[in-house]
Amino acid sequence: MSSEPTTTSALPAPRGTRRIFGLEWPARVTAAERKSLVAGGLGWMLDAMDVMLYSMVLAALVVALGMSKKEAGFLNSLTLLASALGGLFFGWVADRIGRTRALMASILVYSLASFACGLSQSIQQLAVSRFVLGLGMGGEWTTGAALIAEVWPAEHRGKALGLMQSAWAIGEMIAACVTLLVLPNFGWRAVFFVGVLPALVVLWIRRDVPESEIWLTRGKEKNGSLRLLWRKDIRWKGLLATAMNACGMFGYWGLFTWIPGYLALPEKDGGRGLGIVASLGWVLFMGPGKWLGYTLFGFAADRFGRRASYVTYLLIAAGLVPIFGNSKTMLWLMILGPFVGFFGTGFFSGFSAIASELFPTEIRATAMGLSYNIGRGFSALAPFAVGAIATRYSFSAAFLLLAGAFFLSAVLALALPETKGKQLE
Repeated sequence: MSSEPTTTSALPAPRGTRRIFGLEWPARVTAAERKSLVAGGLGWMLDAMDVMLYSMVLAALVVALGMSKKEAGFLNSLTLLASALGGLFFGWVADRIGRTRALMASILVYSLASFACGLSQSIQQLAVSRFVLGLGMGGEWTTGAALIAEVWPAEHRGKALGLMQSAWAIGEMIAACVTLLVLPNFGWRAVFFVGVLPALVVLWIRRDVPESEIWLTRGKEKNGSLRLLWRKDIRWKGLLATAMNACGMFGYWGLFTWIPGYLALPEKDGGRGLGIVASLGWVLFMGPGKWLGYTLFGFAADRFGRRASYVTYLLIAAGLVPIFGNSKTMLWLMILGPFVGFFGTGFFSGFSAIASELFPTEIRATAMGLSYNIGRGFSALAPFAVGAIATRYSFSAAFLLLAGAFFLSAVLALALPETKGKQLE
């Protein structure tokens, strides 16, 4: 693979430097930086599409396979639990064979598992396929974020990781479009079959995306022992980051797993009675707010710091979620939706920047995968918890729990050091 230079100069651009949208820095991005961002972003976008197809066809699956709300929530929880294992495994792999190879493997796993979902004849078979899909899902974020963090310079790392994270919102919108086009004409199985297409991205990554120079010169020679994670200067920060991420992801997955179903379910079942088509249209309407939240977080993090931006997003999300859950009219759902999407998802961009700058190169992918995906494993409880609380009490009560999780994540973030501007060795 190519050994192109992977950093941009931090010096001011010379007079006459070309600008893109009035900005100088995008014109100075190297080929390696651009390709790493496209690879990580495409993988994450298509990962989102495959993962969210389940939520988009959830109402149809409940009827076709006779699932209860608890069982429906459990299957999504199973996917998130598997993602914790996948993130740890693929992070370990990435620290040993390289970021790009591990990225390709994770994309293949979740693509083939999505296709297998469409072949399922029972809840048990679907559960197995969703578990395997979760393994690839966890691995993609870990490997893609590590690659981008090591290739991009400190002054633009937050922006690059924010742009990668923003691809999730695009993937969700693609999932909604696929479902709207395929489900009415070909059924829910065909929706899952579309999920195999991301495997084609692997061919381009294998041919054109260079490996991280930082890993080639340091990580490849010094494969770190997992004992490093318990080193005094790493241990406490790692535990705090993991707990912070667990609470934030609990709020996110509990909310956005159930929003399509909450909007589609009849009012007698605690929903808003919009039906599947209208609820998916609402998800598309919410998508631009999510994309802006992810993207602008990266710019805010590079300007004001990772911690301040992260805490601000989470506190605003904690305030908006209960209001959204108690909204009774379509007008208020439409007004609040983009803001809930902006703040309730945009904070995700902060974790990749924070985590990549907390850990040394030789264990960076392993530590990021462990911290991120232990948090995601804990968040696997969220879809089940929302389904159970909604069944016993109401969705409004369930959304209060999620708001509390966002608030606690913000409090934990305050205990972490600020890492803005840190140069990776």
